[in-house]
Amino acid sequence: MDVADLGLPVDVPSTALFTDQYEFTMLQAAMKAGTAERRSVFEVFTRRLPNGRRYGVVAGTGRVLDAVENFRFDADVLGFLRERNIVDEQTLEWLAGYRFSGDVWGYPEGEVYFPGSPIMRVEGTFAECVLLETVILSILNHDSAIAAAASRMASAAGERPIIEMGARRTHELAAVAASRAAYLGGFTSTSDLAAGFRYGIPTVGTSAHAFTLLHDRERDAFQAQVDSMGRGTTLLVDTYDVAEAVRTAVEVAGPELGAVRIDSGDLLLVAHRVRQQLDELGATDTRIIVTSDLDEYAIASLAAAPVDAYGVGTQLVTGSGHPTCSMVYKLVARAESADVTAPLVPVAKKSSGGKTSIGGRKWAARRLDEYGAAEAEVVGTGPVPDELADRQLLVELIKGGDVVAREPLDVVRDRHAAARAGLPLSATQLSRGEPVIPTEYVNGRSGSRTGA
Repeated sequence: MDVADLGLPVDVPSTALFTDQYEFTMLQAAMKAGTAERRSVFEVFTRRLPNGRRYGVVAGTGRVLDAVENFRFDADVLGFLRERNIVDEQTLEWLAGYRFSGDVWGYPEGEVYFPGSPIMRVEGTFAECVLLETVILSILNHDSAIAAAASRMASAAGERPIIEMGARRTHELAAVAASRAAYLGGFTSTSDLAAGFRYGIPTVGTSAHAFTLLHDRERDAFQAQVDSMGRGTTLLVDTYDVAEAVRTAVEVAGPELGAVRIDSGDLLLVAHRVRQQLDELGATDTRIIVTSDLDEYAIASLAAAPVDAYGVGTQLVTGSGHPTCSMVYKLVARAESADVTAPLVPVAKKSSGGKTSIGGRKWAARRLDEYGAAEAEVVGTGPVPDELADRQLLVELIKGGDVVAREPLDVVRDRHAAARAGLPLSATQLSRGEPVIPTEYVNGRSGSRTGA
């Protein structure tokens, strides 16, 4: 796959330096200690959801698979590591031949998750797995945060379409990833052409205030746009006086005018006034699109307004107040020697301060209630209980270093809609609360259960 498909600038040949330096220093030290080739299991999880969120959304998995495939050390990268004296020559020689040869399992992209969910499991030697920590976390933390915000906004919007238009509010490459995550979460289109080109997301866009200000009269701007794009275009009506602009827009385009966009003011009040005016002018099929720093709460407040579509920018690309999911990548099991037949031993961080983890290679399943709605996220080690055998969540993503589960974005988007629909109704409430279902841990040796 071409690096352009990763959203990388053309002068970045691989993803190998999307990595914290200590991954390399750990690798070198482990090689010297003879522990680098020990079979290891790392897991990605979060200890808690962002404050007030009821569920999380797994997003970025497809980008992680691309990043792992492109994790290569070419001459330029190796030269940089040598020049900075980051690792020694023995380690550089090992890196020159690096190819991830392990296995990756994870929640399928678009699925929902909860505290303690083993969102992704990376298995291989310590050496090959530890290097992937930073790039995996950077992708999953960013994309899952955006997708969760998008999911809440799309839920608040109901059946009304919602447009992603946040490219100008974030880094140019992050904007492409954010658009992908937003589409996964339920948005219907994007203004970002790079996202449309790379991921096939529908793109939309007409004009900004600058286009109106360019012309001597608002009427001239409207006429120029209609002449160029047809009567079905969307005219921006809040550059000057909204009522006057609506009247002019219908005079220019006729009742066939596609839509008007409102980008400022009291959107609830203005939308009602504009709808009444459009109807009185005979433009009963002209739609109303509202923008202007919307978030899920603003969208919900407009549920009763005569609004046909929403456009969201800043709040979407910043995760609506939660730009990360605080996911971590922790070693949970490792062999006692480099012998490939050596059994795995559970390991876990036990320090105080709320940063403990649970050792062992884990599975996850979702238990349903009598009505078919999710009632618990069950995470365990050892054998999977028979009653949960057909409810397991992790799927194989990479086998022996080869990607085996790449999916079209529309499939992922549909999966998220189904996963969200399978949660209790309270999942879509915007009021602050705990995760909509609890996480239960099952000890594989005793079968005992504990809460999250």
